[in-house]
Amino acid sequence: MEVILAKTAGFCFGVKRAVDTVYKEAGKENVYTYGPIIHNEQVVSDLEKKGVSVLRTKEELEHLEKGTVIIRSHGVAKEIYDLIEKKGLTLVDATCPFVKKIHKVVQKASEEGKKIIIVGSAEHPEVEGIRGWCNGKVEIIANMEDVKEMTLSGPACLVSQTTFNYKKFKDLVEIISQKGYDIEVCNTICNATEERQMEAKSIAANVDAMIVIGDKHSSNSQKLFEISNKECKNTFFVQTLKDLDLKPFESIGKVGITAGASTPQKIIKEVHASMTEKSFEQLLEESLVTIHNGEVVEGTVIDVKPDEIILNIGYKADGILTRNEYSNDSANVDLTTVAKVGDKMETKVLKVNDGEGQVLLTYKRLAAEKGNKRLEEAYENKEVLKAPVAQVLDGGLSVLIDEARVFIPASLVSDSYERDLKKYEGQEIEFVISEFNPRKRRVIGDRKQLLVAAKKEKQKELFEKIEVGMKIDGVVKNVTDFGAFIDLGGADGLLHISEMSWGRVENPKKVFNIGDKVTVLIKDIQGEKIALSLKFPEENPWLTAEEKYKVGNVVTGKVARMTDFGAFVELESGIDALLHVSQIAKEHIDKPSDVLSVGQEITAKVVDFKKDEKKISLSMKALLTDEDKAEE
Repeated sequence: MEVILAKTAGFCFGVKRAVDTVYKEAGKENVYTYGPIIHNEQVVSDLEKKGVSVLRTKEELEHLEKGTVIIRSHGVAKEIYDLIEKKGLTLVDATCPFVKKIHKVVQKASEEGKKIIIVGSAEHPEVEGIRGWCNGKVEIIANMEDVKEMTLSGPACLVSQTTFNYKKFKDLVEIISQKGYDIEVCNTICNATEERQMEAKSIAANVDAMIVIGDKHSSNSQKLFEISNKECKNTFFVQTLKDLDLKPFESIGKVGITAGASTPQKIIKEVHASMTEKSFEQLLEESLVTIHNGEVVEGTVIDVKPDEIILNIGYKADGILTRNEYSNDSANVDLTTVAKVGDKMETKVLKVNDGEGQVLLTYKRLAAEKGNKRLEEAYENKEVLKAPVAQVLDGGLSVLIDEARVFIPASLVSDSYERDLKKYEGQEIEFVISEFNPRKRRVIGDRKQLLVAAKKEKQKELFEKIEVGMKIDGVVKNVTDFGAFIDLGGADGLLHISEMSWGRVENPKKVFNIGDKVTVLIKDIQGEKIALSLKFPEENPWLTAEEKYKVGNVVTGKVARMTDFGAFVELESGIDALLHVSQIAKEHIDKPSDVLSVGQEITAKVVDFKKDEKKISLSMKALLTDEDKAEE
């Protein structure tokens, strides 16, 4: 008998991750899973023997006083997370990342006021979990009848159960799209599910009999049976080898085997062995020698050197992981500091035979693939990422996320022009993925939009709290010939040269330096423009001028500037007085510059004071006359 075993049979990534998570926690006190961790009785039963109990209802969780609660791979409603946190229990989230992504999609769409449409089985725990992340209206459809009864009056978002039949999903979406509804369609069927279903269909179409191995409660296993049965009427659905009657296969020449995502490899091997009349050990031995280039393998470290790691990967030859294939930053890595004998490592096969009978492995390329998956999720969810700058290039910055490289062009590094990007080297920065196209090696990061958004938020907060007449602290951001721009923590304000002092400022650059901290007065707000001043009303020199400069007082000041009709004398910062040309001396003077110079200190008598007009008149001649009278 020829037996074809599907390459995709058995645990998918999400299930393996969830099962591994529970087995790590098994053995500790008071460990629970909320619902069966996966749809497989054998796995759940084995975990119960190891002390892991199953909480099947919210009421059971509410009565729990202490312990660790592991969220099942199918995910749960948001209220379960909140309840676990409220009760102070330890939470371990084993939700499949693909399901987690759906939770984020429906939560965001609900907040935007969209109706959520879920394609899937209403009774399935994954669908129940997705529903628990929706804040508004939700409709669940599973067939054409549901679509016919569906009515929409506004925008909607459509997602799918990850294990839903891909062809059926496409047919439903096509019918819905013909109705002209405003629907955002998100194909959330897991790639692994789609590949498994396509492979099952292909095998079933070319065999005499088909065996589907899986739990009766497993949605993806049931769908594999439906797909296989459609192509091959001689299809059998079994949970374990005990359910398989071998008699019908005695006269069959070609048999196909596939298995659901929740089916352990041990069960698949047993069924496969029974069909090929080979022992489990023989099949295990065969599985050790069927590695291929590009295959992901797990191995155990048996030796570590500074420049290479040797792993037992269950093959007739050991696997070699060199420093260059460990990390993109290989020049600075001593492998003895990152691995030790006995460690488990997942790597990817570069070459089954490197020319010396050894298997050449890579860690960084596998990490990069996982990193790209991480980047794709971040791109779709508009997630903010954080990573250190790995390299400063001529045109921008390069950062690494799990060995996957992201390029941030210079134009997207900051919200203002950056002349020198070297200051970012080694610095941890935040960014979003604005373009994701790994096939063309274009994964573009954007830091600028985060800075712009943060600045807008700060600007909004600033304008909500400031008003004309308020004093506020700021930092000098730039100085020009006409004034200084002050950063107020969300927006810039202009401190004009005329508002820098009650007195005269010749050049702002001689008064302020970039980075100076100043307290300024909000003089005016026009839209997004803020006018500032350092001329605080309580410091106005004219408040006390009437007493200081009353008529008859003798004062001293410096010549500030001169005209043909007189000289202006600065008595103090902010107060100038006019010394008319006729009041400079007893004799006739054509112009002030004949006897005075700018900066010269003079003494004169106040002969006129007009507070309302802020005018003071001086006379040096009056002093000379007084002196003459005194001599007489």
